[in-house]
Amino acid sequence: MESSISYPLMSKDQKLHIVMFPWLAFGHMIPFLELSKLIAQKGHKITFLSTPKNIDRLPKLPPHLSPLITLTKIPLPRVDKLPHDAEATIDLPYDQVKYLKMAYDQLQQPITQLLQDSRPDWVIYDFAPYWLGPIADKLGISTAYFSIFIASSLCFIGPTEILLGRRRDDERTKPDDFTVPPKWIPFETTVAFKLFEIKRVFDDVTDDDENIPAMYRMGVVIEGCDLLLVRSSFEFEPQWLKLLHEIHRKPVLPVGQLSPVMMTIQDSGNDDENKEWKEIKGYLDKQEKGSVVYVAFGSEAKPSQLELTEIAHGLELSGLPFFWALRKRRGPADPEPVELPDGFEDRVRGRGVVWTGWAPQVKILSHDSVGGFLSHSAWSSVVEAIRFEKPLILLTFLAEQGLNARVLEEKKMGYSIPRDDQDGSFTRDSVADSVRLVVVKGEGKVYRDKVREIKEVFVDRNIQDKYVNDLMGYLKSHKKQN
Repeated sequence: MESSISYPLMSKDQKLHIVMFPWLAFGHMIPFLELSKLIAQKGHKITFLSTPKNIDRLPKLPPHLSPLITLTKIPLPRVDKLPHDAEATIDLPYDQVKYLKMAYDQLQQPITQLLQDSRPDWVIYDFAPYWLGPIADKLGISTAYFSIFIASSLCFIGPTEILLGRRRDDERTKPDDFTVPPKWIPFETTVAFKLFEIKRVFDDVTDDDENIPAMYRMGVVIEGCDLLLVRSSFEFEPQWLKLLHEIHRKPVLPVGQLSPVMMTIQDSGNDDENKEWKEIKGYLDKQEKGSVVYVAFGSEAKPSQLELTEIAHGLELSGLPFFWALRKRRGPADPEPVELPDGFEDRVRGRGVVWTGWAPQVKILSHDSVGGFLSHSAWSSVVEAIRFEKPLILLTFLAEQGLNARVLEEKKMGYSIPRDDQDGSFTRDSVADSVRLVVVKGEGKVYRDKVREIKEVFVDRNIQDKYVNDLMGYLKSHKKQN
């Protein structure tokens, strides 16, 4: 499968109208928005769909793209057990996300009406709206599934026959089945879940009494779409992209890594005088170059109380300065907020900062004093870390994070904190040893060197631009005549 694509001659000024419809998680909405910006920069029109509260929380659009990207608010229907004002996964404890999916599925009627009225050339959508493909097809609208998961994760998840339960010979029915690479991967790899990782999401992978499993949704979406788009590049995972094409037997196009070099940095006003950033920068400016451990686990993951306690004591034991962007609860409905150990903030005062408000991650990672990133290995955070040459210390929690971690381990781009494979437990000593290894010790030089080495693959503007040009060439030449 080649990364260079040829297309028939077409009008250079042909402009498309594309509808974007991501899942209601910021780890999905932001990559969809970044891809929207890159497409709009080529002069194409984007209608970006989400709920009112989510639209209001997205980064502001660059002024020159505002005329081309319409952020369209679609009210989220209310369903039983979904807390009031919860419109994204960030607003909910993990076990209540299924109710958000139920509400999301009730967007079918308004989305259908919007597509009927606007008749876009393409609709690019996420794994969750398994009902959207047939609607678009009936209206003569071309469809693309955009995976925010990289190609290796999609390959591990498997072909649609597996996702939809049509092949019993390769059926994975228990958590242990996901701890080894499946037989459809023909090359040597360690990409698989640890037992504790798959146990945490097993209900959503296989079955759920109250909802449609995520894997089934993804299977229907992939099977029914005209094109599969992946947040990846041939420069980073060529064999996985080739395999993905073979598994699904349909066009697969990587769209690049969507590095923050192209992103708008959201800092509640995009202004360096922003109060929060001034305070954070004031702390970072006082630290030695490459000495600070930045700690953040994204909008989805929340450590348990035991995990948080060990992380805190580990950072304290490490002796290194740290900046910890901590979410103590997942939305107002979270019944189990976590708390720092007694006296912790007093003991680390002056050396470490625990920040419980919104933190401008890209700006923090760009600061010279940051020497490493303790992360959950979600791909947006990985890309941001590589952009600014920050080596990764990995602590996975949910979804595909374990698969990402195996890829990063294989490529020596990140080091995972040692844990018990069965229950995922870890110690404060392993946290302290891991951050010191990656940030300051000689044995960790391999991780620091590797992120510098691979940076250009992730941030090169010419590489990213080529992927967008290839994408637009394909979309122009393969759109249906609706």
